[in-house]
Amino acid sequence: MSRTPLPKSLARFNRVVTNRIQGVWAPFAPPLAVIVHKGRRTGREYRTPVLAFRDGRRLYVALPYGSDTDWVRNLLAEERGGVERLGRAGRLTEPRVVTEGTDASGAGLPGLARRIVRHMDVLVADIEEVPRGTARMPGRADTG
Repeated sequence: MSRTPLPKSLARFNRVVTNRIQGVWAPFAPPLAVIVHKGRRTGREYRTPVLAFRDGRRLYVALPYGSDTDWVRNLLAEERGGVERLGRAGRLTEPRVVTEGTDASGAGLPGLARRIVRHMDVLVADIEEVPRGTARMPGRADTG
């Protein structure tokens, strides 16, 4: 069962207004990041600002609107995507949504991050750094 603490109306507003503004600084301002994903129907590349925390080779992305948002469904359908975080590009593999259990606890995360991911659905993915000098962002052809 999906835990959705924030209303869908706020999600729609954020998609149309806030995400366009946050997308400018999210790749550089932790704990924000940008998830790059391919549309299931359009094949178009999309960029979605998110709240993300890293623990080693694992990325935890808070899902305040639940796991049925378009960007989550796109990432799960493709089984890969990209991320821009701290000014660096990375590839995401094996994305999965966790609603409870030890995988969502983020045991290695700082206290605040651990509390956040404990109270909502979380997308967990393995992350691989993209070497500097390669494509700036792992798009369709570069996600592996």
